[in-house]
Amino acid sequence: MDIELVTEGLEFPEGPMVMADGSIILTEIKGQRLTRVTPDGKKETVIETGGGPNGAAIGPDGAIWIANNGGVFEWIDNQGLTIPGPTAAGHVGGSLDRYDLKTGKLETIYEACDGRRLIGPNDLVFDKQGGVWFTDHGCATLEGRKFGGLYYARTDGSHISRQRDHLLSPNGVGLSPDEATVYVADTQLGRLWAFDVAEPGVLAAGPGFAPGRVISNLQGYQLLDSLAVEAGGKVCVATILNGGITAFDPDGSTEHFPVPDLICTNICFGGADMRDAWITASSTGKLYKTRWPRPGLKLNFNA
Repeated sequence: MDIELVTEGLEFPEGPMVMADGSIILTEIKGQRLTRVTPDGKKETVIETGGGPNGAAIGPDGAIWIANNGGVFEWIDNQGLTIPGPTAAGHVGGSLDRYDLKTGKLETIYEACDGRRLIGPNDLVFDKQGGVWFTDHGCATLEGRKFGGLYYARTDGSHISRQRDHLLSPNGVGLSPDEATVYVADTQLGRLWAFDVAEPGVLAAGPGFAPGRVISNLQGYQLLDSLAVEAGGKVCVATILNGGITAFDPDGSTEHFPVPDLICTNICFGGADMRDAWITASSTGKLYKTRWPRPGLKLNFNA
């Protein structure tokens, strides 16, 4: 797979979105901002968000919705690579934020569910109804981990529900083309989960006492990050340590596409045929572009 360097010098990029004008807006988690990257590689700051802007997506209102982890990480420089470290001292939790591209207003819409503070919101995806599925990654503690979860919320601020609790480290989230399945990548387990949707915003019960169906567990020590879905239903998950993108077929088979960074965090699709793919290579602070072998799934909303 041939890859093209679009830009570099980013501070742990994530959450890439293909905008209607052909630019890419992405998050810089360490840099605490949203950044626009033009096709010629030029960068401009869109908004300083504070905290830790992680996943991002365009909602039905044309605004950018941000899963902000609240500045959960301490940052480690390891031989010139930027590595997320332990939970930062003083971290109290994250939020789901909304940035209005027209007015420049940044606001927090959700920071708790049923009276319990969100820990580290990570990634999000909008369904056809305009509701948002998002993951809370949890965080590390000196004693172990605070578990994460999978949530559903409405953009008017009227409803948030925890659809799965006590997940180890949920990260990337996406919907199948028919929106009958929510996919979640678990970082620490190297596992892709599938959760069946009973109705918009509500998951069906898992099989037995399992939270959901297991699509596949990667072999060895490989970690999973954020994801995008192909039009044909494969789920493309950014892979850590075995740096690149792993495409999971719903039947459990996988194929790996290497990228020269140990910590690839996300992929997004665009272009006239939806085969242009942009990949965030985070430990080296780079954004790459490539031609994907198959078209990606067009998201429900854009701006």
